[in-house]
Amino acid sequence: MPEALSGQQSQKWAISLFTIGVFMAALDNGIISAALTTINSSFDVSPSWGSWGVTLYTLGLSVSVPIVGKLSDRYGRKKLFMIEVGLFGLGSLLVALSQSFPMFLAARLIQALGGGGIFIIGSSHILAVLPKEKQGKALGLLGAMNGMAAVLGPNIGSFLLDWSGSWHWLFLINLPIAAALVVFGGLFIAETKEPETKRLDFIGAMMLSLAILSCMIGITNLDGAALLESLENVKVFGFIAAGALLFFVMLRYEKRVESRGGDPILAYSLLQNKVFQWTLVIGFLSGGLLAAVIFIPSYAEQYLHVSAEKAGYWMTPLALASGIGAWLGGALTDKKGPVFSAVLSGLIASAGFSLFPLWVTEKWEFVIASVIAGIGFGFLLGAPLNVLVSETAGAAKGTALGTLSLVRQVGLTLAPTLYAGFITAGFDRIGDDIRNRLDKSGFPADQAHMPDIGGGLSSIQEQVSRIPLPAVKKAVADAVEASVASGYHHLYAAAAVISFCTIVSACILAFFRKSALSKTNASPSAGKAP
Repeated sequence: MPEALSGQQSQKWAISLFTIGVFMAALDNGIISAALTTINSSFDVSPSWGSWGVTLYTLGLSVSVPIVGKLSDRYGRKKLFMIEVGLFGLGSLLVALSQSFPMFLAARLIQALGGGGIFIIGSSHILAVLPKEKQGKALGLLGAMNGMAAVLGPNIGSFLLDWSGSWHWLFLINLPIAAALVVFGGLFIAETKEPETKRLDFIGAMMLSLAILSCMIGITNLDGAALLESLENVKVFGFIAAGALLFFVMLRYEKRVESRGGDPILAYSLLQNKVFQWTLVIGFLSGGLLAAVIFIPSYAEQYLHVSAEKAGYWMTPLALASGIGAWLGGALTDKKGPVFSAVLSGLIASAGFSLFPLWVTEKWEFVIASVIAGIGFGFLLGAPLNVLVSETAGAAKGTALGTLSLVRQVGLTLAPTLYAGFITAGFDRIGDDIRNRLDKSGFPADQAHMPDIGGGLSSIQEQVSRIPLPAVKKAVADAVEASVASGYHHLYAAAAVISFCTIVSACILAFFRKSALSKTNASPSAGKAP
């Protein structure tokens, strides 16, 4: 590192570079969604096969996060940051150069293995070098970039696709950014690592990877329209059961490794810590809240009647608000503590998401509700949960942050299945709602112009526009509107309930945290609270 740089300047450079890296990696999974149809056509694959471009990236993130967290603790965060960014850049190049769909999938996996650890490494570095009173703001900045990138990804992807006319540029644009991050990271980031000389737990890492892969594949096979029935599918319960069994075996193995003085990939004693357990619960719930954002474009198009090409832009208020919320959450964590921030997050998010089913009918009302909800769940994206896990982790900060990120990713993967089930249930009601409203209007369904409801919402709306009788047309249009609204109202009511569960979980966490601190104060020789 150049000698001219002071310690404070070095910290600013490091945080800036980590922030750019986090934004780049988090942006990628959202940015590809804008070009999925184009990519599928270029490789001549079906939409179900094409979705594996997203699924594999998610799986790669989930597998790499806890392992990279441990590696960064052991070998150095600067070194791992440069390796991760380089791997992400290599994966991006290989994706852009892919001549076949299997090569495309393999390159996406390489991308994920590189991008998955950047947020964890940056968070660990901040917790290692900054004083406690400044950690919240810095972690909040990383969280803001993480959340904003996930939400803005589809918009940026659409812009790049329109500008370039080629999906390859969605990935080639990563190359100069990754190259600059490697160069400047080598120059300006100070190396930090934990004083650890024990051998890495490769067997535990392998079992954890296989357990995550198995569970995530099972989760992606869930059918939101028939959730209970899909649980009986061997591709769902088989993979989830295999993953759960592997995870149980891994925990028993990790307990033995830890008892023998080894360095487990997941510390068994850490997983037994009540504060850590409830922090993971809140992390899982925060993933569920972030997943609700995925449905904003379809909500704007189908409920607020925004044109399809402009629907994605209606994510912008929520994206910006979540970034502001992450920054505010960091500042508040520094002043009031992480538990207070988590409780306030749940209160604000619950109020914001509740406005969707209870109040929103116009676009300006939607913007207000989006801003409130975005600020609320944005609080959880950075500082509060990271500070909580670092308090309990001791020297294993990277491992703890990796586990938290993994649990959040599981929530982000599982929740859309639940939400999609609400929307599907609303659509399934369209036929019955039309018949009921026609009967009440004095036009029996068998005598009226019943639209064919098998062709999707756009087809139904087109058929409704051609109905000649105004009274019948209004009754049918109102029925379609009510059915669509019902699905989205249940979705965002569920998000409000998840927000309330965050408040309850934070209060339970506060009880265990206070108990742990009391034990520590009563027995100074005991060290940190268990």
